[in-house]
Amino acid sequence: MSLVPSLTEAVAATAPELLAGVTDWCTHPPGLAAERIGGTKNPDTARIAALAPDLVIANEEENRPSDLAALRAAGLEVLVTEVRTLDQAFTELERVLVGGCGLARPGWLDAAEAAWADVTASGPARLAVVPVWRRPWMVLGRDTFAGDVLARLGVRHLYSTHPERYPRIPIEELTARNADLVVLPDEPYRFTADDGPEAFPGIPAALVSGRHLTWYGPSLAEAPAALTAALAAAR
Repeated sequence: MSLVPSLTEAVAATAPELLAGVTDWCTHPPGLAAERIGGTKNPDTARIAALAPDLVIANEEENRPSDLAALRAAGLEVLVTEVRTLDQAFTELERVLVGGCGLARPGWLDAAEAAWADVTASGPARLAVVPVWRRPWMVLGRDTFAGDVLARLGVRHLYSTHPERYPRIPIEELTARNADLVVLPDEPYRFTADDGPEAFPGIPAALVSGRHLTWYGPSLAEAPAALTAALAAAR
């Protein structure tokens, strides 16, 4: 049972038959044959318990402690991941797949590590605003996986030392900080060419795949090239 879209994709790419249930937000791979058990923030814990999975995989950021406690109270084993850096993502993926699911280490995980091992930031560091939500505006703050990913590509975000991990910042402040770049992912809020860049006049906008910026799974293998291309297009 997976309560995290990126972990669902990781298991599905390795041993899809193990997935008894997934969330409504688990979109990859398309057409996945598994029970849908609600959202990441509001899973149907009674339904999950009725499915009696051997293991529930979750994440400390994606899932609510109260839901995980309810699953444990129902007698289920819950493996909770913490992913705030790229290195942590690789470690936790192996813990889930090998330690939790009893699988052999998959080749795609080796490929993903190799893809990032060759990444070096070119040129001077760029200072960016990275919104993740609109109405209200929320941005990347401290200790985030996406922030670490961007840093490895030569992009430092403005609120990397903010006390909160996803602070709410008024748009007036965001546009007054003299950023070199605004990075707009298509999830969790779906920023598009017509919804987002207009709020940052005069600042180059990089529209990036949220799956490549925020997911930890098979997408990590293609993420360096995809993100580098999107960032370069905004110069």
